[in-house]
Amino acid sequence: MPAPAFTTLSEAAGWFEAWLRDGALPLWASAGVDRTRGGFHEALTPDGRPHRTMRRGRVQARQVWVFATASQQGTLGDWRDVASQGFDLFVSDYRRPDGLFARLADQDGRIIDDTPAVYEQAFSLLAMAALFAVDPSRKGLAAEGARTRKALEARHNPAGGYEEFGDEHQRYQANAHMHLLEASLAWEDAGEASWAALSDEIVGLAMRRFIDPERGFLREFFDRSWTPLAEEGGLVEPGHQFEWAWLLDRWGRMREREDAVEAAHHLFANGLRGVDVVREVAVNALWEDLSPRDPTARLWPQTEHLKAALLFGTQAQALRAAHGLAQYLDTPARGAWRDKMQVDGSFLEEPSPATSFYHVLGAVLPLLRHNDRLGPTR
Repeated sequence: MPAPAFTTLSEAAGWFEAWLRDGALPLWASAGVDRTRGGFHEALTPDGRPHRTMRRGRVQARQVWVFATASQQGTLGDWRDVASQGFDLFVSDYRRPDGLFARLADQDGRIIDDTPAVYEQAFSLLAMAALFAVDPSRKGLAAEGARTRKALEARHNPAGGYEEFGDEHQRYQANAHMHLLEASLAWEDAGEASWAALSDEIVGLAMRRFIDPERGFLREFFDRSWTPLAEEGGLVEPGHQFEWAWLLDRWGRMREREDAVEAAHHLFANGLRGVDVVREVAVNALWEDLSPRDPTARLWPQTEHLKAALLFGTQAQALRAAHGLAQYLDTPARGAWRDKMQVDGSFLEEPSPATSFYHVLGAVLPLLRHNDRLGPTR
């Protein structure tokens, strides 16, 4: 199903909605679910068969979020049973005695790596918030989310934020905080006001430390005092500029903080420095001077490019982002995707990672809402 050259955002919205409703959601709810013991497969082959391998906790949580969130949209179907069953197995297999979630299990649910990575906790919290929002009968989820948040305090850094597991280069990072912010805001949206303090702390850290005060781009890695790492550590990811822009704008409007909204606009502009106009895709990484560092292009930055372009950009920029994303969805099985585009525009032949569905749905839903605001095409 080659991607058309969209001429309007309404046309793009219709194409992506049909792809989700008739392709991706049914495919990943069938072939993407382990029918023997439950839970979600880590990946599918491009022709739609399960790719059997170890299973990360983040993938289980992200797929719960996908099916719970899709169920809130009137035109995409009711996938609450898929979300609920996936979440119950996730808790059974990955929950540690301290209330946090392990990183990795095998296909039979045996824990291979019980590290309670901050990144994994962020997505477990996001999954709980989504399921709480779509299934009011699961009243205990609010308490479960609060329990996980409390247990996470063991990783709190005296300088603010949280310390991730891993080597020194990875331990103090913006990325895990970005997803914690996303989860915290989701709990706020679900009516749980106690999460506001966490949202505010993370945004404060981002505004003070993660974002370069002179050039307005977001850095990735830091030392214990949140001083940015330089040289090889000075990575700038266009996809994260877009992703943080979306979240900061959301928080800034909730709190009536114009400085956060302005910072979001700067992040979007810097993210555009990483868009290859020939391939119509956002590349993986830039150097600190915003010159190309890794010109290959994974799927997920394209989704964040589209979300941000709909919010901050022109219609032409949003159309370019929509077409860039759609290129990845031309696979033998409708509803699968390619993950890595090479410099020449070709794709690596490899399985479709389940973890990408979170990104794709997160981009298509704003496109559908944007289209609703536009009204019928004339």
